[in-house]
Amino acid sequence: MVSERGRGEARLSADARRILAVQALRAFAYGLGSVLIGVTLSRRGFSGLEVGVVLAALLAGAALMSLALARFGDRVGRRRFYVALLIAMGVAGTVFALTDSVALLVVAALTGTVSTDVIESGPFTSLEQAMLPQAASDRDPTRLFGTYATIATLAGSLGALAAATVDVFDADIRDLMLVYPVAAALGLVVALGLSGGVEPPAGENGRPPPLRRSRGIVRRLAGLFALDSLGGGFVTQVFVAYWFTERFGTSPATLGVVFLAVGFLQAISFEVAVRLAGRIGLLRTMVFTHLPSNLLLACIAFAPTEAAAIALLLARFALSQMDVPTRQAYVVAVVDPDERTAAAAVTNGARYLTRPVGPLLSAPLLGLWLGAPFVVAGAVKSVYDVGLYRLFRTVELPSAPGSDVA
Repeated sequence: MVSERGRGEARLSADARRILAVQALRAFAYGLGSVLIGVTLSRRGFSGLEVGVVLAALLAGAALMSLALARFGDRVGRRRFYVALLIAMGVAGTVFALTDSVALLVVAALTGTVSTDVIESGPFTSLEQAMLPQAASDRDPTRLFGTYATIATLAGSLGALAAATVDVFDADIRDLMLVYPVAAALGLVVALGLSGGVEPPAGENGRPPPLRRSRGIVRRLAGLFALDSLGGGFVTQVFVAYWFTERFGTSPATLGVVFLAVGFLQAISFEVAVRLAGRIGLLRTMVFTHLPSNLLLACIAFAPTEAAAIALLLARFALSQMDVPTRQAYVVAVVDPDERTAAAAVTNGARYLTRPVGPLLSAPLLGLWLGAPFVVAGAVKSVYDVGLYRLFRTVELPSAPGSDVA
């Protein structure tokens, strides 16, 4: 069995390596931004409403671009769309590095490419989610999704750790934010080498067909993912950095170390998740690990000390992200191969569409109680878990390895 695994690792295709490399570059930039954007919003003295608007724009841009990807991605071509997104990331990242204007920050955020989430990073994730199964060759796609999430998490954690240089070396936050256009430029060079193998199968008229057989399933998944994302929108990583800064006066250096630890826990959890899914199924892995994490999330609001809050945060992330590679694998497994781009974009687009509502709703909640978003998020996400299991516990995955049952 070890030798088979070794051969599988050796068969990692050139396209897969390129996608993973671009993901690593982006994740490093997004990990750094997840700390610095929240810190700068606090240091600039923006009001709670202004903070909510900027965070909402970051998420709204991801939703808008994902919907555009669902409509035009396969018509334009996956590789061309990929290149366009990287160019947009470079431009928008430069704006974030050079301006303090809320209006300009909102415009740049609406491109959907200045993400602060190293895993669910807008239209990039949707496009890569569609390309990875075809780039997997004879590897197990679920394991490749685990590797994809692990690399993103580790690179993002290094980016978060790099944010610690703000205090250690008295660095300028503006200079560090220029990592966005640098990462985009390097990613562009890598992405230009992708082969035609990542493009979708053509339909009868020469164009990839829209969702057909899987339309109903994708709609139900999109609705549930939207609910989960609504809950997550209350507690984005930028908000977590903002909350620690306001509640305990936590320094960027400490936050960088905390997010580094979060990243390592996530990386371990991804590898555990793909193995657990092989035993109990993708759906059970998603739900049975996600529910306990929601209780831990709500408890953060009541933490009496910084150390207790950090401990709860780490415990939460040790479980909460196990559903990421399994969810991504589930979506592409439950639909036909030529429906993957649309399915990934629609389900992810639904997540991004509702997530901006969270920061907007959390803005007035912050005026009542700084910890309220944690409690609301935990409750909403628990409803999602129960609904997902009840609706999909009998659904089989026709294209999953070994016809794994959900």
